[in-house]
Amino acid sequence: MTEKQKTSLKIQNIVATTSLGKDVPLTKLAKTVPNTEYNPEQFPGLVLRVKEPKSAVLVFSSGNLVCTGTKSIAQVKLVIEQVIKTLKKINVKVTEKPKITVQNIVASGNINMSLNLNVLALELENTEYEPEQFPGLVYKLVEPNATFLLFSNGKLVCTGTKNNQQLKDSMEQLIKTLKEAKGKSK
Repeated sequence: MTEKQKTSLKIQNIVATTSLGKDVPLTKLAKTVPNTEYNPEQFPGLVLRVKEPKSAVLVFSSGNLVCTGTKSIAQVKLVIEQVIKTLKKINVKVTEKPKITVQNIVASGNINMSLNLNVLALELENTEYEPEQFPGLVYKLVEPNATFLLFSNGKLVCTGTKNNQQLKDSMEQLIKTLKEAKGKSK
């Protein structure tokens, strides 16, 4: 019987996309709404900052949105609703409920075990480790698709998952792999 590895994981950022199915006049939006940045010569999208929940939304003239900075799907939905209300002020009426697609979840946490990154760089496939450049080891999981940034004190950042189940599965796979590598290096 194996003891369950104590881990903590906290979602730091969710990147989600949706389409409103309506064109958005970005110049009009920039002139009418505060908390916007629009420089079409540099970037085709408008940045709309939302105070609560704190996030930023890229708004494109096609009606496509990219939402970043939220920490849950519920927050993503709130932000999209706020953007739709804001667009009503400039006579862009969104009639269909937008389908939200999570593109990436960034989570940070601790696996509560110290890691020998030099050994892991040798034992594991799909790693990048250059301690002179950066103190973390990059480890890429193939299934589920996730990328970890591992530190010797057991702290980590996970990116690339698209839902909570993938995040949970990738953490379980990571722990299993780390335990196997630790077993080999003894």
